[in-house]
Amino acid sequence: MPQDRGADGITRVATNRKARHDYLISDTFEAGLVLQGTEVKSLREGHANLTDGFAVFYNDELWLEGVHIPEYSQGSWTNHTARRRRKLLLHREQLIKISQKTRESGFTIVPLSLYFVGGRAKVEIGIGRGKRDYDKRQSLREAQDKREAAREMRQRNRRG
Repeated sequence: MPQDRGADGITRVATNRKARHDYLISDTFEAGLVLQGTEVKSLREGHANLTDGFAVFYNDELWLEGVHIPEYSQGSWTNHTARRRRKLLLHREQLIKISQKTRESGFTIVPLSLYFVGGRAKVEIGIGRGKRDYDKRQSLREAQDKREAAREMRQRNRRG
């Protein structure tokens, strides 16, 4: 069963919330995925984990590694390997831009979300630089301050 079906035809399978916590994301791209049949069926059931995923260049092609798509429960001997390397489909200009950006020190490519658009599996990848511990604490503090301010505004609006 898919986890989240939006009104815009996007069926979200998995999100990597840890990536936005651990990295400052500068650019995002939507990439297609080369998948086997049982991988698609497993994704349609809503099973995937992007937490340990990353993307790497091999021979001028971008590959997604570390993403866990569990084996399809109804699969037979044709089932896929859960953590295999998967090719990402992007335009040449996008690949060049990503390659140039990741050559700079400290940048990496992380998957942010995995979803279906019009029946095709897509992955949103982000180019990010790792946050330091104090950056993470500051981000958490800002989020907490926003929540507290919103809570105060709601209470004031209710009173009068």
